[in-house]
Amino acid sequence: MAESTSAGEKNSSGSGTLKTLIRSFSLRKRRENEVAAADGTASNTKPASSDTQKSPTAEDGFRRTNWRRSFKRQSIQEIFKSVPEHDATTSTVMEKETTKDCDFTYTILPTPLSVMEISNLIETAALKEAYLNILSLQKQVQCEQEALGGEASPVKLANKEKDLNLLYNSLRDKLSKIVCQSCTQPSCNKELLVQVAGIIQDKEKREKDEEKMGERKGEEKREGDMGGVGGWRDVWKTAIQQGVKETLGKIHLNSYEQNVSCIGVHLELLGKKIVELLEMVKEEILNFYPPSFPVFETYASSCHEFVGEHLKELLGKTTELKDYNAMLDFAINRYHSEMILSSPSLQPEMKEQKFLTLSGDLLGKIKKAYCDCLQDTLHGSLDNLINAEQEEVWKKKVTPKRIKDEIFLISEVYTHVCEIIRKYSENCAKIDKNLERMAVCKCMEALKHFPKRFEEEFSKQSRSLLGSDLLDCCLWAEYHVAYINSFSFLKEHMEGYREKCPGQVEELVTEVDGLIDRLRQALLEQFRVEIEPYLGGLMTKNWLNTDTDFNELVNRIETYSGYSKSMRRPPAQSFANDVHYHVVKGYISELLRNKYSCKGKKNDIAAAKINEQWTELKQLFCEMGSTLDWLHSLGYQISKIIEQEHEKAIKNVLTPLVENYPDISKKQLSAILYFRDSGFKFERSPAIQCFTELKRKIDNSKTENTGAHTFFSDIK
Repeated sequence: MAESTSAGEKNSSGSGTLKTLIRSFSLRKRRENEVAAADGTASNTKPASSDTQKSPTAEDGFRRTNWRRSFKRQSIQEIFKSVPEHDATTSTVMEKETTKDCDFTYTILPTPLSVMEISNLIETAALKEAYLNILSLQKQVQCEQEALGGEASPVKLANKEKDLNLLYNSLRDKLSKIVCQSCTQPSCNKELLVQVAGIIQDKEKREKDEEKMGERKGEEKREGDMGGVGGWRDVWKTAIQQGVKETLGKIHLNSYEQNVSCIGVHLELLGKKIVELLEMVKEEILNFYPPSFPVFETYASSCHEFVGEHLKELLGKTTELKDYNAMLDFAINRYHSEMILSSPSLQPEMKEQKFLTLSGDLLGKIKKAYCDCLQDTLHGSLDNLINAEQEEVWKKKVTPKRIKDEIFLISEVYTHVCEIIRKYSENCAKIDKNLERMAVCKCMEALKHFPKRFEEEFSKQSRSLLGSDLLDCCLWAEYHVAYINSFSFLKEHMEGYREKCPGQVEELVTEVDGLIDRLRQALLEQFRVEIEPYLGGLMTKNWLNTDTDFNELVNRIETYSGYSKSMRRPPAQSFANDVHYHVVKGYISELLRNKYSCKGKKNDIAAAKINEQWTELKQLFCEMGSTLDWLHSLGYQISKIIEQEHEKAIKNVLTPLVENYPDISKKQLSAILYFRDSGFKFERSPAIQCFTELKRKIDNSKTENTGAHTFFSDIK
């Protein structure tokens, strides 16, 4: 049993030794055939033994040196000439092989140089020689791999495979560098670019052939040294992108201290450089490549990609409104105009590049940043307007100007605001209609806060004018009229933007109307304060004898009537009505205070005076522009009641008063009778009894008197 086992081991050992010898013989035979093919000898020459094999002679070295020199002297045309046959099949024996693609032909060398020598060739840009040696080395590696079958590669072969990959990577980097540098010096790299194109085409052809052969044999796709088909072309495109980035990235960006329009100038230079670069590509670089290379398209798309990334970079640095404006003008108008992409010198090649449009997301971000900056800038501009008004007008007590035949008082505040908004709107409209709409909306939002800010500062500064100095009081009133007019003009002007942003304009109009109303009410309140002392002197014994207080009242009305005439409608109309109503209310209120009674039949004198003064007041308010015509009859109707000699006759003139002013109360009628000095107790007065009956009739038919005005109910 032991002997049998021993015999089996011997047979196994002998079989393994035999296989090793056969494999060694095959490898040696293959190497000899390769050498024979290089020297022109027959491939079936008997191999020399290790004992009898001679070292290379001087003659062999001289022959190889001459061959290399003759190879280096070959021209580009000889290297890339066509050959009649092409065999891309893989052989187990190293042999002379040629490959043709388009106009490029390469001949694989029988024996490669050393890795160091090939690396030096790559370093010195001897691309064709380096590439042929790499192909030869690759062929050698493939033969050795096939000889091994499915067994693992020995260390020496593994190192050779590693060297091959390193050489391919080195060649790839060199090609990338040459293509990258061609953006700045294409003429210097002319011959090299031709070789680059030939190498890429040849490599792609080989990879495709290997892939097809693998599919026919049913083998799995093996990753190549450059990542499979298309890898070399991708490297070429990446190199162009890098070259374009380096070329365009050299354009200097000045600081704000050097140039306040630095972004605008920078983008203008960028546009010119893009045109210059693409013109050079069209006129020079395009001629160095075969038609299968999308040269112009790749350079154009690389420029476009750089522009998009560069605008993103500038967006992060920009803080000034003019710079955002320059970016938008460049991106929306100049970039696609004849200044850059549509330049006549780039046609017709550029017309085919319809994909060169900046992303909507990028443009949206720039527009938003512009509008946000615009809003902040406008806030600052409006604050500056308020400060300027404070320093140049209020503190210096400058009288407001008049416009339109010297009628309307006006402030320049509104003109400045309108000019700012108009400028922003027009500038944006030149760039993009959508941008104009966005900008106007932002302006309206910013302007919405302006009325209250203005009112706060104006109230602080104008309060000091309301003193004993009459001129200061007049100036205070003129300021109010001027700002009522100014903000009325502003509201009308902003209405022109309602179509673009109705919601924002409506909010602004509400704020402006509020300010105008408050300014008008402040003016009316000051009028009330000024006439209060003179109203108190009416319907007294002194009033019956003199007209001093009434004349002062008339003077104040005339003064404020002048303010009303300096005011634009509709605020002027509202102000005139307010003054009219307040004076009538104050005048009648004094009569109802029971502070004087016309004793000794002075009622006819009082009635005549009321009638006379009422006529004068009516004329003043008509000239002022009041539309409260329903107040005109009140004084006359009361004076008729007062002038009646007998109280029983009052009921004959009472009806018009009660019908026109149905809110008059019994107490108020009693006050009128007291002023007349009625001789009856009020409860038994025929006038009161008639009044009670009239009120009952009116109350029963309220629906028929819905048009009647209320007045007496407003008197406390």
